Amino acid sequence: MLDLAGNLTLAGYRTGWALVRRLPERLAYAAFDRIADAMYMRGGKHVTRMRSNYAKVRPELSENDLEDLVRAGMRSYLRYWCDSFRLSTLTPEQLAPRVRLVGDEDARAVLAQGRSLVLFLGHLGNWDTCGAWATTHFAPVTTVAERLKPEELFDEFLEFRESLGMRIIPLTGGDDPFRELVRAAKNGAFIPLLGDRDLTQRGVAVTLCGHEAKVAAGPAAIALTTGAALYALGVHYERRSDGSGYDVVATFSDRVEAPDVGSSAEKIRAMTQQCIDGLSVTIREHTQDWHMMQRVFTDDLDERGA
Repeated sequence: MLDLAGNLTLAGYRTGWALVRRLPERLAYAAFDRIADAMYMRGGKHVTRMRSNYAKVRPELSENDLEDLVRAGMRSYLRYWCDSFRLSTLTPEQLAPRVRLVGDEDARAVLAQGRSLVLFLGHLGNWDTCGAWATTHFAPVTTVAERLKPEELFDEFLEFRESLGMRIIPLTGGDDPFRELVRAAKNGAFIPLLGDRDLTQRGVAVTLCGHEAKVAAGPAAIALTTGAALYALGVHYERRSDGSGYDVVATFSDRVEAPDVGSSAEKIRAMTQQCIDGLSVTIREHTQDWHMMQRVFTDDLDERGA
């Protein structure tokens, strides 16, 4: 049974979803910009964490420039939610021009051969838009989703994403997700996974923009176990030329190869570092689209005793 906070969260989500889908596009995004600005001005732990993360990856910025970036980051984060609320209103034809791939030739060749493809994504741009687009215009998506609270909210997210054609495996509370993903990869699946934050306590330490960070080992482990092709995918927003809104650009890294020597753990760490190196380009060039409002850097994790 939902408690009061859970009821309010679920009701707010349902109300927002219903209202935003009915608003004209420009009005909806303008409203979310205003909400983002209010959240930035109010501050709080999420804004503080975003500021701290941005300062680490962009140490050259002045204090004023960093604040401008954090405000832009909050707008980008709220844009993600506005996109997601409105995603179900778009037909495949309307969705088609809203995502542009860069460097996807090798990945398409892999799929054409009937082989599996694993992508290492970050909390960048709008990965849900990419997933919905990919299922129709690239390859059907199999991925993992973190459980949300309340449970009913997670169920609605799950139902929504599956209605877009994605196969969603819960991170917890179901079958072992790694085993399920390995099985899917052995059957030619396309598997994009968020990897720039460790949710399992089994992640690996890498260097992200000059700082040690703890990130997910799963994408590299699946690729190493199954022979699936592995790429990092950097996603960012791109303003339309007519100024009417934003589309999404998804840039593939070079294929990530396993080292010839070393233990499995050493190979996974090296492959994960290659993935992070690929994402780092987008994180530095489009920092405002990195919606990282949790601890990811090792020194921040140490501060809370993690």
